[in-house]
Amino acid sequence: MAAAASQSAFQKFINSPAGPKTIHFWAPAMKWALVIAGISDLQRPAEKLSLSQTASLLATGLIWTRYSMVIIPKNYSLGTVNLFVAGTSLMQMGRIFNYRMSDEYKQKQLQAAA
Repeated sequence: MAAAASQSAFQKFINSPAGPKTIHFWAPAMKWALVIAGISDLQRPAEKLSLSQTASLLATGLIWTRYSMVIIPKNYSLGTVNLFVAGTSLMQMGRIFNYRMSDEYKQKQLQAAA
């Protein structure tokens, strides 16, 4: 017990239950790649976005955000990254729905049916 009290802040971070020796640290760190990909997809035309993939990412983000607040120890890093995954997916889903409500999309659907 005395050894734990004499640890520096860095040693406490390294040895914490959600520190870099555990999956609780590395899973959120790697998941930021999904957020970066979602933000970079804002440059893509909405017609090239996948609704099913975006819906899956949205559901995953919401589910894992909730889970990260229920587990012990609470993993705020996992919650934050999944909230961002859900947020970027929600933005993309809005872009997809706006495109599908547009006249351009409806014209393409009519031409494809003819």
